[in-house]
Amino acid sequence: MPKLGQIAEKIRSKNAGPFWLTVDIFCGTEAAYEKVVKGLTTREVAEAFGVNPQEIKRFDIADLNVVKLSLPRPHIQGSIFDPDMHGASWAALLAELPLNN
Repeated sequence: MPKLGQIAEKIRSKNAGPFWLTVDIFCGTEAAYEKVVKGLTTREVAEAFGVNPQEIKRFDIADLNVVKLSLPRPHIQGSIFDPDMHGASWAALLAELPLNN
């Protein structure tokens, strides 16, 4: 079973304010985009990040071959418990998720 990082061209995560993170999955091709859309569920992302699936906002953007996910930060940005103030390390975790194709 391939991992998301093996199919996607690029995965980027970033800060989206003190309460949210955004993850962009750039698929590159239509074929890769279809594999990602069909093989990556919002529930799997929620489990990986430890959040409620209903709190994740998912945007499948076929015209750009991009999947965008916005989710609440587990800790407020800059708080003593925040291990990643810029939100950049979340992409690496997502890249390791297996795709169910």
